[in-house]
Parts: sequence; structure tokens; C-alpha cells
Amino acid sequence: MWRTLVLAACVPLPAAAHMPTSGLGPVYDGVFHLLLSPEDLIPLIALALLCGQRGAPFARRTLWVVPLAWFAGGVAGILAGAAHAIAFDGASFLLLGGLVALNANVPLALMTALAALFGFFHGYMNGAGIIRINDGIFMLLGLCAAVCLVVAVFASLVIPLRRPWTLIAVRVAGSWIAASGLLMLGWSLHGVR
Repeated sequence: MWRTLVLAACVPLPAAAHMPTSGLGPVYDGVFHLLLSPEDLIPLIALALLCGQRGAPFARRTLWVVPLAWFAGGVAGILAGAAHAIAFDGASFLLLGGLVALNANVPLALMTALAALFGFFHGYMNGAGIIRINDGIFMLLGLCAAVCLVVAVFASLVIPLRRPWTLIAVRVAGSWIAASGLLMLGWSLHGVR
């Protein structure tokens, strides 16, 4: 019995470089891409936590701005293509995680601009990895639906928090995200001399 399990574990499976294919269609491939891409998911969670710290008006605005900017950036990425920029990924971890850790009092206009910039860049990087434009639009739609869902869920978890220890836990999560971003930036600059 155990030999069969070991043998089955040794069978190679096909690898996909950027967009995972679930076999469920391009919309679900876009949803799964976000859930399987920590370079997109973790700073998105940090943005949602930051909006939750600021309150419902910030969360409502970000809930619409990020997916729309992500879609626009994705279409631009499909049409133009790009190289991967790990330094910007690290910077988004560091900036958004740091703002959560500081519980920064960011004005609504600045939060909207930050959400739009974040969404457009990450959408552009995702779109640049899509080869087929027909399925690519559907992948982007699925991805943007998942973005909207992640922002809604994580912001709604933070908005009602009132106990001091829960607010500190959110800030600690932000500090871990910022620390990860610092490590990513250091690693990306390690090769530059």
C-alpha cells in the first residue's frame, strides 16, 4: 500500500508558469490565480486591512476602485506586455503593511489614489502574463471578482473591531507584511551592484 503511494508521489505533473489552469474555464482560472499568487494576495489583504482600520467609507470606495483599476491595468498589460518587477511587489508589501502597522490616518483622496495605483500596477503585471486576449478578458473578470471579494471580506473583518487587543493584532499582521516586503526588497536589490 505505502509503496503505491510513494510511486504515485513520484509521478511528475505538468507545470504552469504564470496563469494556473483549473480546467473550470478562464473565469475560475482568474479567481484561482489571485488565490495562488501571494505577491498579489498579501498586499491586497494589507490594503483591505488598512481600509478596515479607516472605516466603512474607505472600504466602500476601495471595494470599487481596486477591481476597476486592476481590470484597466490588466487590459493594458495584455496589449503591451511587460517584464516582472519584484522590487515594486516588495514596495507594495512594505508600504501597505507599514501603513497598517502604523494605523496611519490616510485621507480618503490619498487612499483612493493609492488603491488605484496598486490595482493598476498589479493588474498590469497579471495582464502581461496573459497570452490569449479572448480568454484573457474572462480571466481578468474572474480575477477582479476575486479582488472585490478579498477586499470586502478582510475590510469587513476589521471595521467592527473595538477591543484593543484585536486592533493590535491587525497592526501586528501589518508589521509582518511590511517585514516581508523589506525582505523582498533586499532580495531584489541583492543582485544589483
